[in-house]
Amino acid sequence: MLWDLDGPICRLFAGYPAHEIAGELVAKIELLGMGALLTEQERSSNDPQEALRGVHERRRGSDLVLELEGWLTRRELEAVALARPTPYADPLIRTWWSLGVKFAITTNNAALAAEAYVETRDLTGCFPHVYGRTPDLDLMKPNPYCLEEAIKAMGAVPAATLMIGDAPTDLEAARLAGVEFLGYARNEHKEEILREAGAEVVVRSLDQVLDVLREAR
Repeated sequence: MLWDLDGPICRLFAGYPAHEIAGELVAKIELLGMGALLTEQERSSNDPQEALRGVHERRRGSDLVLELEGWLTRRELEAVALARPTPYADPLIRTWWSLGVKFAITTNNAALAAEAYVETRDLTGCFPHVYGRTPDLDLMKPNPYCLEEAIKAMGAVPAATLMIGDAPTDLEAARLAGVEFLGYARNEHKEEILREAGAEVVVRSLDQVLDVLREAR
């Protein structure tokens, strides 16, 4: 079982909003004299990863990309303290794990942030394998790299693996890795985006999955 972090497990930026971090990152890029590297869409996005990817595309392998990726990692670690668990995520994780299912986190956030978050929820033992963003941003989802690394680490078979995610990039990575996909959408808009991307199964609340597991026990 592969879990995306921000969405299915928690709202990582509940207390330190992603749009604030995105604005701070754009301001930092401009302060470094590199604002011209960004498109208008990257500059105005609420997702800090868009600006980071934009710089990566135009300064691939540079010290600037390493500096900005490290900066974003530190902001994500700050966000952990104010993050909120997704409703029913904790009991779902513990119930599923108790059935002997192997877990891994596969996220475009920093692995350090994912590890820090599950530690705050006393879930570290459920997630011995955590794969997140690396300095090589080409390996972020929809690239299936982190999924494939997790599958190898767990000794799993792709066809017998399920990923739960909340974004089209999660769905595409799952397809490329050959694993099944379960979409999680906390609202109608998120569900529409996943459906339009081709997700066949989407739940609006994790209690639906928890009910199925409890019936199967």
